[in-house]
Amino acid sequence: MPAAVLFDMDGTLTDSEKLWSIALDELAATHGKTLSAHTREAMVGTNMHVSMVMFHDDLGLPHEGMAASVVWLETRMAELLAVGAPWQPGAREFLLAVRAAGLPTALVTATARELTETLLDNTLGRENFDASVCGEEAGASKPDPAPYLRAAGLLGVDPRDCLAVEDSPTGLASAHAAGCRVLAVPSEVALVVPEGVHVIDSLIEADLDLVRALMV
Repeated sequence: MPAAVLFDMDGTLTDSEKLWSIALDELAATHGKTLSAHTREAMVGTNMHVSMVMFHDDLGLPHEGMAASVVWLETRMAELLAVGAPWQPGAREFLLAVRAAGLPTALVTATARELTETLLDNTLGRENFDASVCGEEAGASKPDPAPYLRAAGLLGVDPRDCLAVEDSPTGLASAHAAGCRVLAVPSEVALVVPEGVHVIDSLIEADLDLVRALMV
């Protein structure tokens, strides 16, 4: 069994990427513009700063307005997440099975701490995680390996002995670069999967037998 299981949040455990799309489309509409599908797809799994650079470039807006966009977007997302977010298929059951097996867990997300705390309270259950790494708390965000390295450090384990569960290209790159075994569950965008990474269609297919097999 792995020393720990490290979970991404948006798109992996929760179907919250669709809520981000709602907020981003509404923000674009305040400028009388429409965010392109290509840019929205490229934003999946990135941190707020990178996302806002993409957003402003796509809409032809000056970067000087990025701080105001962040405030608007985080305020709107807090409203949307206040009632929680839907679980991805099989995600809650898999998470609870991992916890029942006594495996340490960490949440590793590019989402800001305040919004992550909202989901921990309203959907995920903070009792289901021994640690969490949000936004740029590790000094760098995905696809840099820093978030997964920090999560493993907080749990006191070697990242090479951990299983990471991811859905996005940036998250997959981050976990793989950190040396984790990786279970990929594509959600909003297609993945280019490195050799050695196991892919499933949804977490409905995930169980403890699969976890064991991936660590061999």
